[in-house]
Amino acid sequence: MKMVMVVVPANTAEHVLDALVNAGHTATYAETRGGMLRQSQYSLFIALKKEQLDEVMDIIKASCRTQVEMRTHPFKDPQSKDKSSLTADIGGAVAFVWDIESIQTF
Repeated sequence: MKMVMVVVPANTAEHVLDALVNAGHTATYAETRGGMLRQSQYSLFIALKKEQLDEVMDIIKASCRTQVEMRTHPFKDPQSKDKSSLTADIGGAVAFVWDIESIQTF
């Protein structure tokens, strides 16, 4: 068994949780604050079988990244029709994975 703790931005937490549940996984979560700016985040805890790890990590990765396209204007000639664009990934998550020796409920 594995335990995944993933810290996601607050604005993507629902999307990540929905994707995990739709794929048949469960997660426990808590609202947390941290980082340099003390921003609101969610820490998700997911217990799973070792064979499910790659699937869960792919779900998290796909659910936390957003691609944005930005148009840039040339500096030399503001009247130029030639505009280029830049694509960037924003958002993201930090995941920690460790082995679980036993699970006990009381």
